[in-house]
Amino acid sequence: MNQLVLADDHAIVREGFRALIEREPDLRVAADVRTTSEAEEAVAIHAPDALVLDLNLPEEGGLSLLPRLRLRYPELALVVLSMHNREPYISEALSRGANAYVSKDAAADELIAAIRVALDGGTYLSSDLVGKRRSLTATPQSTELSEREVEVLVGLARGQVPKRIAADLGIGVKTVYVHRNNLYAKLGRTMTQAELHEFAQARGLLGATGGCGCAERQSTIESSLRLRRVSSSSDQSLPNRSDSQPP
Repeated sequence: MNQLVLADDHAIVREGFRALIEREPDLRVAADVRTTSEAEEAVAIHAPDALVLDLNLPEEGGLSLLPRLRLRYPELALVVLSMHNREPYISEALSRGANAYVSKDAAADELIAAIRVALDGGTYLSSDLVGKRRSLTATPQSTELSEREVEVLVGLARGQVPKRIAADLGIGVKTVYVHRNNLYAKLGRTMTQAELHEFAQARGLLGATGGCGCAERQSTIESSLRLRRVSSSSDQSLPNRSDSQPP
């Protein structure tokens, strides 16, 4: 049974989404809350598998909460459910640690799909948001990927969930999440599985068998990162805001 915390500032909305989620036999809402502080407290108390949260929460807003939760709970699935169906909200939420972003205009079954994908460690956008998300232009922290980050990249690009990657590499699931987050930071943005597959396939990373082949793959990825960094310098950077109201 997967435990969830639901955070929204409207009681009637929470009740509706609770009913929707709990129609699924393997999903249960352990707590529903209305503020960011209540959300943090509920996560600490109930240790849920996923948090579904609105961005317009009282106190400081959902965007400010996302990076703190991602840092403290790297395995927690973070699903944003918001009325904001445009940029820069989408990319800002994903860059701060959200696994999924669902518009409140989306069909009800998309929330369930987003929760399941997020629980498996994937990235999900509701169908009405596809094409609206812009690439983040943050400068990568470093162009050097570790051997393990390359292996995690290949696993994610092949559609493997973190548990499978952990088993294949002989490491913990939490470690996979750490490498994945480091990888996204170095790439300069969070990527969906389809984007990772396209990125890796274009650079010949998915044809390797057996060992890592890290020397060749490392050179290829470093080159692509340098190109990405150069091409992104001409784009307008997304403002680094700590509140929930991007311009």
